Amino acid sequence: MTALQIVFWLSTVLLLYVFAGYPLWVMAMARWRPRPIRREAMTPSVTVVFAVHDGAAQLPARLANLASLDYPPELLEIVVACDGCTDDSAARCRQWGDSRVRVLEFPQRRGKAACLNDAVAIARGDILLMIDVRQRLAPDALRQLVANLADPSIGVAGGALCFEDPATGFACSVDAYWRYETLIRRCESLSDSTVGVSGALYAIRRALFQPLPDGTVLDDVLVPMRAARTGARVIFEPRAQAWDCPSDQPAQEQRRKIRTLSGNYQLLQLAPWLLSPRQNRLWFRFVSHKLLRLLAPWLLLAQACSSAALARDHLLCAVAFAGLLLAATLVLLARLWPGAGRWLPVRVSVGFFYLNLYAGWALVTFLRQRRLHLW
Repeated sequence: MTALQIVFWLSTVLLLYVFAGYPLWVMAMARWRPRPIRREAMTPSVTVVFAVHDGAAQLPARLANLASLDYPPELLEIVVACDGCTDDSAARCRQWGDSRVRVLEFPQRRGKAACLNDAVAIARGDILLMIDVRQRLAPDALRQLVANLADPSIGVAGGALCFEDPATGFACSVDAYWRYETLIRRCESLSDSTVGVSGALYAIRRALFQPLPDGTVLDDVLVPMRAARTGARVIFEPRAQAWDCPSDQPAQEQRRKIRTLSGNYQLLQLAPWLLSPRQNRLWFRFVSHKLLRLLAPWLLLAQACSSAALARDHLLCAVAFAGLLLAATLVLLARLWPGAGRWLPVRVSVGFFYLNLYAGWALVTFLRQRRLHLW
């Protein structure tokens, strides 16, 4: 076997494992080795925690949404950390007229992680509900999350991020990818634990929260993985929903996705124990779900080059190269005719292309700037 053939087969097998093999494995585990959750309706005291930078325009809707949650008002408090805001975010919170809202105002930007640490330090609730300022929570989202925490084995319960009206253009591809990701998280949860949650909505026992290192980007991965390290389960609750609007154009998604994917490299710096099978009981899932995806763009490049070189002599290589060309054509079609995004093969191809483009870009971004943006 030649070096080119080795490159082709290695890249092909790894790509198949990352995007099909691992999802099929967790689906099988969820079906044949499920770990039930003893859900029970309960109402512990809860502190809602979120940080905001120049979010005055979004805060009234966010606070109104929290006030509408189907949860006993006397058991709910809200801590808002205003991080170096240049608008009237803090004033709007104080003027809201709800004694449950507590405001931490920092004149200088310190970063989300530092703000969350200070907010949690003054929290009174037994459960922390971690959210972002942008998304709208379903009225029963909190009840659905805390019902899982009636099971003492559960440490973190993450909610489902849903998209409103992803009907056209690039938004269709974002929605298609997120449905795929949600399926994997659901199967991971049914069989043991997920390796991350959505920062838009998750609940954690306050006793399990550990202060975050300054500048942490992926708090929604580090927090649950630390909880899992103690032996607690991290589960996904699809009935607890947070609603958001997907990006309509790749440029809108680019900055957020590259920053998030770069955060995976930062995570390995901050918590190298994640790479240890002895210290990380979810090591196999973490590597398969998170780390190997970061290799995917380079595997695709290797597969494209090797299959192109071998296409004349090997039918399978020719088929693989033709498949890559077809996918690239569908991406180009979506650029020229946005309405084509309604067609499933186009949605999948566009989502797959941009996911891997951003993953490759994330490595370059991280190598150029090890200190990522605070927000």
